[in-house]
Amino acid sequence: MSTPKHTLEELKAGAASLACTHYIQELRGVDYESLLITLTCERMTRKYEEVLHIFEKVAGKSWNETFHIMLFRVLGGMDNRQAMTELASRVNSFMLMRERGSIINLEALLIGGSGLLDLYPDDDYTYRLRLEFDHLAAKYNIIPMLAGEWNLSSYYRHNHPTLRLAQIAACIHNPEFTIQNALTCSKRMHVYDLFSGKASQYWVDNFAAKPQGLSINDRIGQLKSDLLGINLIAPMMFSYGNYSSDSDMVGNATNLLEDIAAEHNRFTKPWFYAGVEPRDAFVSQGLLQLSKEYCTPRRCEECPLARILTR
Repeated sequence: MSTPKHTLEELKAGAASLACTHYIQELRGVDYESLLITLTCERMTRKYEEVLHIFEKVAGKSWNETFHIMLFRVLGGMDNRQAMTELASRVNSFMLMRERGSIINLEALLIGGSGLLDLYPDDDYTYRLRLEFDHLAAKYNIIPMLAGEWNLSSYYRHNHPTLRLAQIAACIHNPEFTIQNALTCSKRMHVYDLFSGKASQYWVDNFAAKPQGLSINDRIGQLKSDLLGINLIAPMMFSYGNYSSDSDMVGNATNLLEDIAAEHNRFTKPWFYAGVEPRDAFVSQGLLQLSKEYCTPRRCEECPLARILTR
């Protein structure tokens, strides 16, 4: 059965409700798969351009530093992306790799450099971190951020920046945490294993006041690990693979997205509600591209779905 044909005016009316959910359900076989490949490739290409800009203009053409900056941007989420990016510039990958043998030094660099250490009362643990940070700040000429630069009012508890910094310090402390190993992650569990470092118990217990009985993960959980796979590892593999003409690595980026569960967010939920159930993150990335880049700004004339439905 062929795909039904529609006018551009009909599609524009559908886009007014955020996404042409009822139109995509009309696609058949090859048309549906072709649309998703086109959209996901568009999204990956956009991310490649972002990574390449960081590589060439910010990271001094260092892939290690590019990975470092991208890692902090993704960890920051929507609430603290700017603050995390600023921290990544003040405490760079060279400093962290040089001090990775000591978890105390890593926590001092990250939590001290973030300015968030100033929010915590003096005790034996924080006193030691402050002493270490003073030494490391002088050694590396680090000017710490201010605690006020962080959004601490609307975060999800498990995404508190102090806890995230303690978790990533634990990851970096592991000698297996390298960009080389990151670029070999072609499966969901590979990413989860890469981010297996467990935060110091001190920060699990003290990063924020928590209701009695609430359980806090000492390591990065599966949901955040999946987001790191989608927004950090796959784009880095796709970017490095394209930059170095390594088609196998580009293919592994696709394999990784196909092994991760589809995302549930405000851009993909309309598709779920309409009965379009993406089978994996490769598909949900395509649907997210459709919603964000075409439906929301009403770019129906340029939309690949519209091109299929109006041909």
